[in-house]
Amino acid sequence: MANLSADVPWLLKTGFHGPVTATLDWCEANYQFSYYIAEMTNTFSNLFTIGLAVCGGLAALSQSLPTRYIIGYAGVALVGIGSFAFHATLLFQAQLADELPMIYVGAMSLWLLFDDKPGFGIKTTRTKLLIAVLIAFDVLFTWSYMVYRNPVYHQVVFATIVLSAAARVTYLVKWSERTIDIPDEIKSTIGRVFSLGAASFAFGFLIWNLDNVYCDTLTRWKVAIGWPRAFLLEGHSWWHVFTGLGTYLMFIGIQYM
Repeated sequence: MANLSADVPWLLKTGFHGPVTATLDWCEANYQFSYYIAEMTNTFSNLFTIGLAVCGGLAALSQSLPTRYIIGYAGVALVGIGSFAFHATLLFQAQLADELPMIYVGAMSLWLLFDDKPGFGIKTTRTKLLIAVLIAFDVLFTWSYMVYRNPVYHQVVFATIVLSAAARVTYLVKWSERTIDIPDEIKSTIGRVFSLGAASFAFGFLIWNLDNVYCDTLTRWKVAIGWPRAFLLEGHSWWHVFTGLGTYLMFIGIQYM
């Protein structure tokens, strides 16, 4: 992040949670508005994701959908809660509470897409095998990420999961014999909802990278226009909004499938 201390003498270098121990620190100034919250906008923007997850979970309950989908929404909410803790503290332990659930929920989405035989139980051999693969993958990634604390590694694995889910949805909609009896208009709706979610995700990723690359310029703009308007220039917060929306839409697409 840019160093604001020269331009903003009242900016705190540390706060209640102590020095930054996370492997990532974002463009938003640390402890600018509160002794207890490291990154104010990046923290509270996660409420959007948590809110969408709660709405989705309640809708799934009201429609008596299979338990696996309710668990999925709980996982999405857990990602938002972990990210809230991460940006509030900038501690490595909280970073893990953000990043690991992202992998777990993404891997679970792949399980939902590959467990495509009729029924929603867990007694079939195929389902048990997929669950075993899911657990093994999550354990292996957790161990490897604890050993190799490179955030790029996490980002590559997460992107691979998202792209794999998109490829699986495309296959199921266009070529799989299991969906041959689904009307074309329904397939079109599934593809449209999932594609909109993927596009929202990609747009959030673009903003995230622009925020990283042009942090110094954005920081000068924030100081120039002042707060609260400068909150709109916090690119990582927009990443939370657009990826939260994208995750919600893609999960609806998976659910609809």
